[in-house]
Amino acid sequence: MNRLTNPAHCQALISQLTLQAYQASSMASSSQNTFLLHNQSRLFDAKMLSSLHSLQLPSPARTKRLTHRGSSVRPIVASSTDVPLTTTTDPPPTASPAPKLPLRKIPGDYGLPFIGPIKDRLDYFYNQGRDKYFSSRVLNYQSTVFRANMPPAYFIASNPNVIVLLDGKSFPVLFDVSKVEKKDLFTGTYMPSTQLTGGYRILSYLDPSEPKHAKLKQLLFFLLQSSRYRVIPEFHTAFTELFETLESQIAAKGKEGFGDINDQACFNFLARAFYEANPPESKLGTDGPSLVAKWVIFHLGPILTLGLPKLLEELLLHTFSLPPILIKSDYQRLYDFFHGASGRILDEAKKMGIEREEACHNLLFATCFNSFGGMKILFPSLVKYIGGAGSALHEKLAEEVRSAIRSNGGKVTMAAMEQMPLMKSVVYEALRIDPPVPFQYGRAKRDLVIESHDATFEVKKGEMLFGFQPFATKDPEIFDRPEEFVPDRFVGEGEKLLKHVIWSNGPETESPTVENKQCAGKDFVVWVSRLFVVELFQRYDSFEIEVGTSALGSSVTFTSVKKASFE
Repeated sequence: MNRLTNPAHCQALISQLTLQAYQASSMASSSQNTFLLHNQSRLFDAKMLSSLHSLQLPSPARTKRLTHRGSSVRPIVASSTDVPLTTTTDPPPTASPAPKLPLRKIPGDYGLPFIGPIKDRLDYFYNQGRDKYFSSRVLNYQSTVFRANMPPAYFIASNPNVIVLLDGKSFPVLFDVSKVEKKDLFTGTYMPSTQLTGGYRILSYLDPSEPKHAKLKQLLFFLLQSSRYRVIPEFHTAFTELFETLESQIAAKGKEGFGDINDQACFNFLARAFYEANPPESKLGTDGPSLVAKWVIFHLGPILTLGLPKLLEELLLHTFSLPPILIKSDYQRLYDFFHGASGRILDEAKKMGIEREEACHNLLFATCFNSFGGMKILFPSLVKYIGGAGSALHEKLAEEVRSAIRSNGGKVTMAAMEQMPLMKSVVYEALRIDPPVPFQYGRAKRDLVIESHDATFEVKKGEMLFGFQPFATKDPEIFDRPEEFVPDRFVGEGEKLLKHVIWSNGPETESPTVENKQCAGKDFVVWVSRLFVVELFQRYDSFEIEVGTSALGSSVTFTSVKKASFE
């Protein structure tokens, strides 16, 4: 999507920025400067005009990297008898050190007390919208690092001031727990009430330095490990039910929304796989997804917009916290279900030194908010991008999926899925282009110097850092065609880019541990996303969809499905 309103203006601006970057590197050697000027024209590529947040200050180091990409120098070797004694050889060329990035004051400000944060909140939700709120400031400050306010501000958050990080180079500082603290920052500048969770702060809100963090994260690892053999069969059962409903409704009505049936399938799958419990056969019935939805609105309401009239939404969601009493009975129904279903996990928690009540609240949160919430956002996103890519991609995925299953005895196994590189790449690309967790926060533990592609910035101890992931994972300094869904981006040599897929509060190439804040279920989410694509193309050759939006992501409606014509 082209976020530039005036390409000619922005091309002129890029030229100006290039000159600034060149001047900033004037201390480099003259050969380096000549090298930069020689390649300056490469900065005026059409990709630079594909979106506003693609606008970056070109660094000398980046220019050098672009010029040498794919080049190599092969030395010419001669024996001593072939070389005249009077001949001297030049020393082998040595790589010049990259020019030091200039130190720059962080641009932007927070405005007048109270007025500035409220103005920014209205811009973020209504006047500009989320993406333009950030992209307009990139253009204004000529920087992907700047100061701004993040919602909800007063009276829910006492301090909305943040330093925004929008590029793939500065963003990873948010994962380094030696530099940033993550205490009570899961939802950003505000901390939801703990009244529903018995006064306990849930794992997602704990910093790794806190004693309970390691125990609670280890409990989630135990939950995942103990359920691993049930995941594939229970997923197949739950999504076979989904597809049967989908087909019958399309036959009856000509279309069927994916959201509600996906929510029910995901909730049932998680309960069956993790706890060997079937919600429809319990007192909870089929109410689980709707109860979770109410809880999510209570939890995330201060940073959501639901399409209500502006004044009503501002007062109801963004100015004052909703009282927990409004959803206490709904939450209690969820708690009772998980307490009754998770006996063996709670027994293990007791052995770890975790009280059963605290453990149950954490299991509920991890299952409903983290796992279910992630699948609720990610699966429609997968359908949206795969559906939009068209029948050519569908044909390739169907052939790859079915061929790998045939080669593995006709069964869906972990080994079979490892033989599906395109399917795996499609999942990673969906996680890159539309990450289910768009925000990351961290508070500087000490004075820091952070780097973007074109400058360094000083951050003081105690300042809040905020990263908007959908911009960082579309960084044109890292990804070609960053705004496009490229299904095979991570196939073959493309796997090297996985370190820049960071949806899980850490790189895809790293693993969650009790010492870091990477999502405990990171590998589980990738696994079930792969299973979803596999189930889809085991059953269908192709499908057609209509796409809309929802408060939490994409809204998808199936208009037709073409049943599998070969195995």
